[in-house]
Amino acid sequence: MIRVAAGILSRGEQVLICQRSQAGAFAGKWEFPGGKLQEGESAEEALVRELAEELDIVVRRENLRHLQTLRHRYPEGPEVELYFFQVVVFQREPQNRSFQQIAWIPASQAESFDFLEADKGLVARLAAGALLPPH
Repeated sequence: MIRVAAGILSRGEQVLICQRSQAGAFAGKWEFPGGKLQEGESAEEALVRELAEELDIVVRRENLRHLQTLRHRYPEGPEVELYFFQVVVFQREPQNRSFQQIAWIPASQAESFDFLEADKGLVARLAAGALLPPH
């Protein structure tokens, strides 16, 4: 089982999405920033670390709001346990340090992107306006 923490960063009606590089698993698929939990690390600790590594932003644990935890098994692939958090406050402008590209998009248009299968339920709720509080 692979345990992964992912963060939903928003700015008004927009959310930050990231496209996986062409090298590696699920090449070119869109996802939310984050990554695998290390041994002994909580989902919040992993997300704070991963956001610093991937986007060069500063996030404090108390500025994470848990949205959902789910499990997904990929056909012919791994089973993942995903911890999704809203990143309520972050410092610095996100910089792309590990993706093919990053983009701020209207949350309502999220379903038009080719997201990882495990993210699609959350993406649908996000697009419907059911996850993030109104600004």
